[in-house]
Amino acid sequence: MRSQAPDYRDEIETLIPARLDRVPWSRFHWLLVVALGITWILDGLEVTLMGAVAAILQHPQTLNFSAAQIGFVSSCYLTGAVLGALVFGHLTDNFGRRTFFFITLALYLAGVGLTACAWNLWSFALFRFITGAGIGGEYSAVNSAIDELIPAEYRGRIDLAINGSFWLGAALGSVSTLVTLNTAIFPINLGWRLGFAIGPIVGAVILYLRKFVPESPRWLLTHGRMAEAEEVIGEIERFAVGSNLETPPLEFTLRIRHRHRFGLDVVFEAIFHRYLRRSIVGFVLMTAQAFVYNAIFFTYALVLTRYYSVRPDATGLYLLPFAISNFLGPLLLGRFFDTIGRRQMIAGTYAASAAVLALTGWMFAHGMLSSFTQASLWTLMFFFASPAASSAYLTVSEIFPLEIRALAIAVFYSAGTAVGGIVAPWFFGMLIDTGSRQALFAGYMIAVALMLTAAIVEAALGVPAERKSLEQIAAPLSSAG
Repeated sequence: MRSQAPDYRDEIETLIPARLDRVPWSRFHWLLVVALGITWILDGLEVTLMGAVAAILQHPQTLNFSAAQIGFVSSCYLTGAVLGALVFGHLTDNFGRRTFFFITLALYLAGVGLTACAWNLWSFALFRFITGAGIGGEYSAVNSAIDELIPAEYRGRIDLAINGSFWLGAALGSVSTLVTLNTAIFPINLGWRLGFAIGPIVGAVILYLRKFVPESPRWLLTHGRMAEAEEVIGEIERFAVGSNLETPPLEFTLRIRHRHRFGLDVVFEAIFHRYLRRSIVGFVLMTAQAFVYNAIFFTYALVLTRYYSVRPDATGLYLLPFAISNFLGPLLLGRFFDTIGRRQMIAGTYAASAAVLALTGWMFAHGMLSSFTQASLWTLMFFFASPAASSAYLTVSEIFPLEIRALAIAVFYSAGTAVGGIVAPWFFGMLIDTGSRQALFAGYMIAVALMLTAAIVEAALGVPAERKSLEQIAAPLSSAG
């Protein structure tokens, strides 16, 4: 079957993208960060809670799951995340960012709320699938909206801080379990349900705040809605009270042809042909960070209990310093991604985290660490690995054309989730079961090799996107030249 001819409309010239990038930081941008970025905090809180209640859910007085059933539920969540990202990513590119950052958040909150009401394995698995679909869609809809509304000068540090805020939620989740899972305070079959019920309550406020976040003017432009785009940019400029907003130079004029629909043939031609080098960068960055994170976080409790005789009920305490380090890394290093440069900082953070992980693995293999020093070195590694991982999301959200941005995010998020979520935990669990420190060290060195490969690929093929307009980084597919 032949593809339909492109649905082009009138050609226009506009300075709207340049006007968006020259707006100074204002209350509008803070609204954007809170209303769109808060989802990552909720996700961190909820994912941490799910990890903490895994043992509780195996109790006969709760849902009486087996270990295999807990694994099945986790797979349902990951499957939902992958499918949600791909489906909602494509819909977001075609029908608008604003529409779907309401739908995806509502779906996510519904899934979390329903999880609190689950009565058996199949209801719990279904509700986790719905939760995953919602968060996968959020990654596509929200990241694309944030990138298109944040000025180029701040885009790197804001993206990293928002993605890193997942770990602020993880820290809050770790602390909250001390109350919700304390059987001296709540019955064993009630506390875990209350923990899941927190998300929808907070999320309802965020849904309200999103009423005040407009559609992306960039998306409106490429879909023939020029009057609406002008209205939105006018509202954003009015937030910059007292600023002298000069008209951008005419050299930044963008010429585009309206094209209302973009089929999958256009999407995949761009990702796998026109921007193949960038796709390689995105895939390598995403896969490396996903492998490392899932390898460590799914097995750190096993390492602490088996090799350092840490009590199983005490392993959760180690999550708090990990979460704090993961949050502080993007927050403190983020601005350098906008000043020193993307390529230098992305390659540097991947390489630094690889170096610390290699040192940690070598010292572990030779029996030179205690539980405290092992956790301390992991904490240091995460300080660099977290901005590296966040920069992978930043990269795939800004190096592809506007018309396929959300789906590009979805494709690489899904690839990273599939590799890291499926391969790494199983592989490292198998290595730990051998009881051999040398075998586990070999696994760590595979993770090191992936991170170093990512650093090399970024240094060689990375895109210097710092302080550049999205249209300078990747011209819209509907660009008229």
